[in-house]
Amino acid sequence: MLLRTFVDVTLAQNSYLLGCEQTHQAVVIDPARDVQVYIDAAARAGMQITWVAETHIHADFVSGLRELSARTGAHMAVSGMGSPAWTYAFATEVARILHDGDALAIGTIRLDALHTPGHSPEHLCFLVTDHSRSSQPMALLSGDCLFVGDVGRPDLLESAAGVHGAAAHGADDQFASVQRLKLLPDYLMVLPGHGAGSACGKALANVPTSTLGIERRFNPAFQFTEPNAFADWLMTGQPETPRYFAQMKRINREGPVLLDSLSEPGPLEGFILEDALRHGIVIDARSGDRFNAAHVPGAINIPAGDSFGTYAGWIVDYAAPTYLIADADAVHGLTRQLRAIGADGLAGYFPAGEVERTSDSLRVADLREALTLMENGALTLDVRSSAEFEEAAVEGALHAFYGRLPEMTAELPGDVPVMVYCATGIRSQIAASLLERAGFRHVVILQGGFDAWRSAGLPIRSAQETFTPVRS
Repeated sequence: MLLRTFVDVTLAQNSYLLGCEQTHQAVVIDPARDVQVYIDAAARAGMQITWVAETHIHADFVSGLRELSARTGAHMAVSGMGSPAWTYAFATEVARILHDGDALAIGTIRLDALHTPGHSPEHLCFLVTDHSRSSQPMALLSGDCLFVGDVGRPDLLESAAGVHGAAAHGADDQFASVQRLKLLPDYLMVLPGHGAGSACGKALANVPTSTLGIERRFNPAFQFTEPNAFADWLMTGQPETPRYFAQMKRINREGPVLLDSLSEPGPLEGFILEDALRHGIVIDARSGDRFNAAHVPGAINIPAGDSFGTYAGWIVDYAAPTYLIADADAVHGLTRQLRAIGADGLAGYFPAGEVERTSDSLRVADLREALTLMENGALTLDVRSSAEFEEAAVEGALHAFYGRLPEMTAELPGDVPVMVYCATGIRSQIAASLLERAGFRHVVILQGGFDAWRSAGLPIRSAQETFTPVRS
């Protein structure tokens, strides 16, 4: 059996190609939207992609299921488990619908579907057997049910899609799924759907694979024998649910548009910038240093990088056009990241260097000036996650998570300087530009963020309490 792993570092997302070396047929599991990597890998290996399957309706990226099927002619296989409200609306007549215990054959490879709800009601894991070697399974494609060091969060249907009570029900289901996995052989290789950095769990290890035996021994989820204690542990400390997750559930359920129907964004003339600022979202993807030196007030600074799409998912308006300010050679990669989260309404880009303006409403302060500002009454905002803030924070700072900041600006005083900080700098850049966009004219970014503040030995508020799960 041929096994290839694909890691999209921008989403901490894993997908897999499994190929039968006798029949040269292959299946792709949980593909990302940019499917060319699977087509190229199959061609290099002399394989034909005949099937594409998913473990569940994804909430954190646009699925490549439909795209890969359209590009290669591969058959689709999707879950038919869960409630009718969360089944694949677009695939019921064109895909094979899998239920618990169903099997999919790709040459000598057999995938057995295991219904493992919890992260989502329809979730399936796949037991992988290579009959050219053994009649016993060798691996578990665990999707978002089981990660290395963690399990999938159960609250997304509630926190992202607004399904009341789904979190508690999902926690109970996840406990039952873990108990089911405990019955499988220890030697099974675990191939998870995500790694460290994903918001689909709270403590994913930065390790690509594991075995069920290792997880049974070291994964906290496997240590519980009582469902209420498990649920308390599972629901505590989950990261903020990114705003765009609700859109992903809808898009992946209904079926994403095919990429060949979308045009590449082109350069725009500067005279339409004011209209873009009024009626859309303008993202300045230059570095923080370049943005702070000169920028267009009203543009939101999200520096280009591996996490650009994740940050943008908190900001983009799916009902309005998105514009970029960026270097021309960066636009293709930024477009790919935006389309990975379904932000297809990219109207074009303004070439960096042609539209910058000086602005005196946003600046950077070093530690000495920051202390002076605080002594003189500046409002200090910690824009990190709740978990980071609860662990330790600048003494006197208020918490205002950057992704929720637009909802809070009306409650903030506009007549005093506002100083923002995160861990090192990127989130505070986003937050500062959001404040400026909302009309604040005295916005200061703490240079070096909380890490620099703590390293300098300046006053911090330490956590008052450390959560320790009670295990049965």
